[in-house]
Amino acid sequence: MTYDDILSSLKKGEFQPVYFFHGDEPYFIDTLSRYIEEHALEEDQRSFNQTVLYGKDTDARTVIDVASRYPMMAPRQVVIVKEAQELRDLQDLKTYVEKPVASTVLVFCHKHKKFDKRKALAKSLKGSGAIVFESKKVYDNQVGGWIRQFLKARGVSIDDQASELMGEYLGTDLSKVANELEKLLLNVGKGERVTIDLVHEHIGISKDYNVFELQRALAGRDIPAVNRIVTYLSANTKTNPMVYLVGSLYTYFSKVALVQELRTLSERELLSAMKLSSAFFLREYRQAAANYPPLKLRHIFHLLKEYDMRSKGLNNDRFEEGELLRELVFRIVSEAPPQN
Repeated sequence: MTYDDILSSLKKGEFQPVYFFHGDEPYFIDTLSRYIEEHALEEDQRSFNQTVLYGKDTDARTVIDVASRYPMMAPRQVVIVKEAQELRDLQDLKTYVEKPVASTVLVFCHKHKKFDKRKALAKSLKGSGAIVFESKKVYDNQVGGWIRQFLKARGVSIDDQASELMGEYLGTDLSKVANELEKLLLNVGKGERVTIDLVHEHIGISKDYNVFELQRALAGRDIPAVNRIVTYLSANTKTNPMVYLVGSLYTYFSKVALVQELRTLSERELLSAMKLSSAFFLREYRQAAANYPPLKLRHIFHLLKEYDMRSKGLNNDRFEEGELLRELVFRIVSEAPPQN
């Protein structure tokens, strides 16, 4: 079952005897387990019928003993095993999941790594009809789409440019993204549309001085704009750390290089190949690809690697982050690549 299928079933009050949530992305696991924790029982039923265990502090025998109890004055009991990946004898739960107590809802939260499907417990879970869900990481080029779906579920739409900007800025930590979206929703009513101006206002992205505006200025080789933005960023390194800026520029120029490599494709084919939902950023990548030929791009990657190391203290005993950033960007826009 998918995340949406499971959540839809839970919202209908359809609770199963065993759930096993595992994988690299904790957000989906946390959201599903929290829903069960908050909705499987009425509030006055939880003190006697809801138990939360932690993998590193318990064992399989304890889990089985608790799960084998019967509810008190309630239709079911709920047992949630958090950090189940820390449960050393997890495989010993095989016999219970094969014949679970029907009045118990047993939830395993196996976070930060995928459960080995070759294990005996995995086969027992599959054979018993337990709800098993693998929570997979969302890639950086999927975050914009995930943001649109998150807001759509709450009755709010968002411009493609705004969702892609948020995705670029917030990264792939979905818990962080969801937290920022919840704050945004405090200022946006149901049925309204989130614009790029609202994102600038409420997500904390400086409208004129941020890494995305720097990338845009670099793409068009707008030297006055590059200088203004770098001056601001270099004076505010606490909120714009060098390691973040270098990483963002590396990702950006990697996409520019990909546009060069796939230059013979149509716009639709290129959007599909790059997994972009709109042409908002594609036009900018194409502009940068025209302004930075392959030899220059290879030199830029070399510079980014060099300054990443220098920002971490290697071969750098006197320059502050702001100075390093100014020097890096100056060399990106003005330095000719070596011809050897």
